[in-house]
Order: sequence, then structure tokens, then C-alpha cells
Amino acid sequence: MNPKYPVYIVSKGRWESRLTVKALMKRNIPFHIVIEPQEYEQYAAVIPKENILVLPFSNLGQGSIPARNWIWEHAISTGAKRHWILDDNIRTFYVFHRNRFYETKDGVTLRAIEEWVDAHENVVIAGPQYKMFVPRTQRRYPITLNTRVYSCILIDNSIPYRWRGRYNEDTDLCLRVLKDGYCTALFNIFLVAKTATMRMRGGNTDELYKGDGRLLMALSLMQQHPDVVDVTWKWGRYQHKVDYSRFTANKPILKSEINAPRIKLYHDDGSYEVIRAKYS
Repeated sequence: MNPKYPVYIVSKGRWESRLTVKALMKRNIPFHIVIEPQEYEQYAAVIPKENILVLPFSNLGQGSIPARNWIWEHAISTGAKRHWILDDNIRTFYVFHRNRFYETKDGVTLRAIEEWVDAHENVVIAGPQYKMFVPRTQRRYPITLNTRVYSCILIDNSIPYRWRGRYNEDTDLCLRVLKDGYCTALFNIFLVAKTATMRMRGGNTDELYKGDGRLLMALSLMQQHPDVVDVTWKWGRYQHKVDYSRFTANKPILKSEINAPRIKLYHDDGSYEVIRAKYS
């Protein structure tokens, strides 16, 4: 059970850790890792060459934005309707059921998200929630609509946007999509566990997060979206705070030729129940 859309990892300076690569290879999920040319030898020494795509530029000082846009165009050139773009610090994937975490053995979570999204007309960004944001002591709907999607993102290639700016590019992209009436879907039933920001060398840690980078990130997003973004102090650092309540009117439209998807949830005793997805 693997995703049907291409999976890309954007990476820089992390050939030694290569957490996402290890997580995908463990599950036999096909992928491409996208790197800058000066790091090819290091990555090629530990990753099969057929999985590596080399960017036509390097060290632009703009974080991952140029690489993300290059990936978008590459996905279009393959004829794919959508593409996955993953950060390079994802450790593993889970299914969350009855307040228990089940580590996956293949690409089932990515494929399930694809199938749900493909059943709708206007859901253009989707992905799994972070495991750290789903405590076992709380109940929640399987899907949260119209919020941000981070780190493991399924994108509709046809939408008229591209990554921009220098900071908080994922939140910015989601907000632009939502303001134009599209929907996003964050799956609380499917989770990723990743290393926290600034805990690893390489990536954006070296280029964007040093010094007052956190404040600049929050201010940048507020300047882009002053109508829904404020800057706050939380967890010992500056954070952006987004008001997603104005997007509750964005409703997913089910394709007329496809019935609402139902899911079999199996219990430990072998019995199962058939449910429909609910939205929050």
C-alpha cells in the first residue's frame, strides 16, 4: 500500500541523519530526495542514486523556497495531479485509533489521505497531523478542516500559487488557499513524528532560525496576513497566532460520482465498525 502521487523530500546538510529517508525506506515507499549540487557526493554515498534529484542552483540564502517551487514544477512535468513534499526530519508515521498510536509498516496513511482528497472537488492541501499535538487523553475528529498543514503535505499541482517569502511558507500557502475559498484537510487519525525545529543541524536551522529568526518569522507572516495573524510569546519564544475561524464557511465538496468514503475500523477482537469521516 503506497502513495500513487510522487513523494519528494527537500533536504540540505542532513545526509548523516536523513530521518525521512530512513522512515520511507523502512516502509518501501518510493521517493525522491532533492538536494543542492555541492552535496551530491555526501548524499549519494548513503542513498541510492536513482532516488536523488539535484537542483540547478545552490546556496541562494532563501531557505527551502526555491527548492519547493522546483519540486512543484518537476511534479507537473511528470504528469502527476498532486505531489507530496516532506521535510527531512520525519522519524516515523502512525495511525491513531481509539487513543492508541499504531506505527505503520507501509505507505497506507499517505494513500488513505490521497483517496479521501481525490473524492472531493476543492480540497487542495492535505496531510497528517504532528503526533505531539494529539495527546491520548483528548478526543477529536479524524479530520480538521481549514487549518495549516505542515511538514508532510499533499498539494494539488493545478492551484494558481507557488511557495513564496522566506519564513512560514507552509502557513502562508495554506492561508492563501483558504482565502480563495479552497479547503485544507489535516488528518488527526494519521500522524507523523518529527524532530522539533532547531534540534537538528542543517536545513533551515543554519539559514533562518539563528538569532532573532523566530521573531522575524512571526512578523513576516503577520505582514503577509495582518487580517488573521498576530505575534505572541509562547513556549519561551516568539510565535505567530493565526485565527482560522473565518474559514469555517469553506466546505469540502464531494465529487458527484463518488459516494462519501467509509472506513472499516477493526477492533482487537477481530470485529469492526464502518464509519464515515467527520469534520471539525
